[in-house]
Amino acid sequence: MQYRTISNGSTSFEVSTLCLGTMFFGTRTDTATSLAILDRFADAGGTFVDTANNYNAWVGGHGRDSEDVLGEWIRRRGGLGDVRLATKLGAAKKDPALPLQNVEPTNFQGLSAAVVAREARLSLQHLGIDRLDVLYGHVDDRETPIAETVAAFGQLQREGLVGIAGISNIALWRLVEAREEAVRQGVDPYGVVQQGYSYLYPSPGAGRTNDVSVELLDYVDSLAAGAAAAAGIDGRPPLTVTAYSPLHQGAFTRDDKPMWAPMRHASNRDRVRVLHDVAAEIGATPNQVALAWLLGGAVPVIPVVGISSVAQLEEALGAADLVLDPEVRTRLDGADLGATLAAV
Repeated sequence: MQYRTISNGSTSFEVSTLCLGTMFFGTRTDTATSLAILDRFADAGGTFVDTANNYNAWVGGHGRDSEDVLGEWIRRRGGLGDVRLATKLGAAKKDPALPLQNVEPTNFQGLSAAVVAREARLSLQHLGIDRLDVLYGHVDDRETPIAETVAAFGQLQREGLVGIAGISNIALWRLVEAREEAVRQGVDPYGVVQQGYSYLYPSPGAGRTNDVSVELLDYVDSLAAGAAAAAGIDGRPPLTVTAYSPLHQGAFTRDDKPMWAPMRHASNRDRVRVLHDVAAEIGATPNQVALAWLLGGAVPVIPVVGISSVAQLEEALGAADLVLDPEVRTRLDGADLGATLAAV
């Protein structure tokens, strides 16, 4: 297992470069299997676990199922030890009687000061801990003033309830503005941003702000100490990218798992073909190569890998120390060039 430091400028700690996603723990993934996965991840040196306060709500759960499973695991092992835990708030149901969905009306709780303060404390209760290492706003809330949301996360940090605040599913300009607002208020800015990211690229679409973009990676790279000093803008707090859905729920290897609509284009079909070719040649699986591609990028990210069995976890762990040779990376990076040129 490899490790890296995440920081918001004043609070820093080390996490494993693979983050364990627990979305369906307690429902589709039963409690016994979930606990076994958590045990194996920790035994393998995994120290970063990700959950949310609304997971499972759309598959028959009550929303905090995975937090409750994690709470049981924490009690069983007598505490978190060196494991760092992240949860999210803001995308649970605002009205319990209405559906939770990604299109309007979304029915999200949002990121008002009241929601942030209440839901953070409820997560602490369900997890059975007194401090959240990372707390994300799950979905950017454009109906609540940025200043209000930033202040709410800052207050939780002042109270010692949260180590590093983060945000997910957000446009780059909103992320930058929120970090600047934190500076204005004298509170710690978002130190982590979680977006969709994988070896595949989505088709451009108006309103798609939940994916990692070239501009986001460039922004994050500019915050690195060396780059910032060279540009004369040293002193800005760093930012880490965590990537959800890095394996597209198994779609790289399973025909019964179709890609999301924005991913179904000619360039990506070519990339998947090359991904399989490279995996066969180096003796790895396509999923392992896809994760290694993320881990070894010029701006490395932390993949959040959704796991539903110990076997799946073992496969993902095989990517933690897989380093792709430069020529292999070049081949993977250029995989869509032929399809793109053919379409011109």
